[in-house]
Amino acid sequence: MKAVDARALSADQLTDELLKLKKEQFNLRFQEATGQLEKTARVRQVRRAIARIKTIQAENKSAQKS
Repeated sequence: MKAVDARALSADQLTDELLKLKKEQFNLRFQEATGQLEKTARVRQVRRAIARIKTIQAENKSAQKS
């Protein structure tokens, strides 16, 4: 998910997307540990998507406080 797309989502939608990505990250870690992971680049993509969503959530919170 690109930052532009994530900024268009509501707070609840961002939370849902973050939860979905964290579950995927867990599954990818499990696959990597058992030697079943085929797309190793996906680990990096998911990690960055999580960081992107957390950044947007922090921006939204700071904008509400101001």
